[in-house]
Amino acid sequence: MDALILLFEEAGFRHIDLRNIIMIVIGAVLITLAIVKHYEPLLLVPIGFGAIMANLPLAAMSASSEFVAGPEARVPLLQMIYNAGIKTELLPPIIFMGVGALTDFRPLLSRPVMLLLGASAQIGIFLAALGAFYLFGFTPQEAASIGIIGGADGPTSIFLTSIMAPHLLGAVAVAAYSYMALVPVIQPPIMQMLTTKKERNMPIQPARIVPHTVVVLFPITVAVLVSLSVPPAAPLIGMLMFGNLLRESGVTDRLSKTAGGPLINIVTIFLGITIGATMAGETFLSKQTLFIIFLGLIAFAGSTAGGIMFAKLINLFLPKHARINPCIGAAGVSAVPMSARVVQQFVSFHTQGKVNPLMAAMGPNVAGVIGSAVTAGIFLALMGGL
Repeated sequence: MDALILLFEEAGFRHIDLRNIIMIVIGAVLITLAIVKHYEPLLLVPIGFGAIMANLPLAAMSASSEFVAGPEARVPLLQMIYNAGIKTELLPPIIFMGVGALTDFRPLLSRPVMLLLGASAQIGIFLAALGAFYLFGFTPQEAASIGIIGGADGPTSIFLTSIMAPHLLGAVAVAAYSYMALVPVIQPPIMQMLTTKKERNMPIQPARIVPHTVVVLFPITVAVLVSLSVPPAAPLIGMLMFGNLLRESGVTDRLSKTAGGPLINIVTIFLGITIGATMAGETFLSKQTLFIIFLGLIAFAGSTAGGIMFAKLINLFLPKHARINPCIGAAGVSAVPMSARVVQQFVSFHTQGKVNPLMAAMGPNVAGVIGSAVTAGIFLALMGGL
């Protein structure tokens, strides 16, 4: 009998509270959205399960930036992964290497002007960061971490937040990946509102053939120039471009397949479940989290609108035959390739299949990956030492 009493006292049922239950439900909702709606399943399933495990009392499956192990303390399993992979800033750059191995920059290189659209689509990051600082009272580092959600780039959001505001990591990561998953819901109304029927019907200019030499030199050149210009961005941009060099060199096929296949899958598993493990009810359920989710939506919508409006602006200076379909600017966020596909579906639907901008939209889409990483580097350069 004493053993049964002791077992009951050591069970988590006695210690679970309402906040834990709410977070378990939230984790289950994330998993349901991933399975039923196919919303970023590779990420929301691990994040959702990690959130559930983090809220099971006495299970030792949580992770926190504030965890300090005592001399005889048991270190939670996912805390060890957090310390080794996120606190050390290791996992997000490895994700970027895999992304680089999967990315074809030819759509960008064939239309270099698309780099400007990718840059302009980062405006939502700065709008949300300013709003977080001036309107909601977040610190500069917290505001930067919230603003980066507008880049729709999960690894960049995790990389920046783990350095500047690790206590916000769970909320920022969930917001970033949730809005990435909701690209097909958020972007079409913005494109509908900001473009006219005539603009949607603008033809897509044929892409130029890019020499193989240019394709190989591009990742090397970008890695060097960005790292010299914005050194804090080097871990992300350097690994992104290294992965792309493996892909394009033509002599490292095995390495490219590993980086873009098994390696990125392994890291995604660890990153996702560990981010979920930071979502303990006592820290995640707060008014601050609601502000982050709201500001993240403003950031993402602002970035989408910024890309569209900048495309409309540069059309004022281009000859008629060279003008850009403004809808392509919406793909300047970093949600690759989902945002480009959404632009394709939107324009094709509204033109009865006469205009198909998928490949053109991939230009600003991959430029947005570079843009968000550079923006994170700028924030680190300006505020990393504050």
